[in-house]
Amino acid sequence: MAVETVIDPALEARIEELVNTKVQELFQEQFQALVSQQTRQQAEAKSGPKRLALVASKGTLDMAYPPLILATTAAALGWEAGIFFTFYGLDILNRRKLSHLQVPPLANPAMPVPVPNFIGAIPGMTAMATAMMRGWMNRARVPSVPDLLKVAQESGVQLFACTTTMGVMRTKKEDIIDGARLAGAAMFLDYASEAQVTLFV
Repeated sequence: MAVETVIDPALEARIEELVNTKVQELFQEQFQALVSQQTRQQAEAKSGPKRLALVASKGTLDMAYPPLILATTAAALGWEAGIFFTFYGLDILNRRKLSHLQVPPLANPAMPVPVPNFIGAIPGMTAMATAMMRGWMNRARVPSVPDLLKVAQESGVQLFACTTTMGVMRTKKEDIIDGARLAGAAMFLDYASEAQVTLFV
């Protein structure tokens, strides 16, 4: 004859309480371990090299400096840096044009010496404004655009020449300075997708 085991309700409640407590402890341990792992991974990601992705879309003398200065500064800080030169910005990589970039005085009220539009439209004013800016840069001991490009390449800054723009502007591969990479938008977007800082100039 089988003997029926009777469990004291108080003991059963106590066992259930102990089990629940143990389950909660295990859950908390696993949760804390997961949080610690994620925190550690985030810290490791932050401690790794940062990446700057720049788009240079303008080819005037005054607009050539910002992307090059930002990229070389980032490289000096230990960041990875890359510049995508597109549309008129491609002139900065064009070996025939990069030493002859100009700054127009027309509709450019931010110039240190404001020039009324009717005067800025006079032939020769662009050359004069360009010469003035080159003088300001020389006095401030700011490197020239060719020199900044050289510093950028020596610092490991990646220079991307937009292939779509090359087709539109009929720019040939041999027109682009040595060391620059020919890249489409998809290639640069892949590079920029891992950048902590992205800028459009």
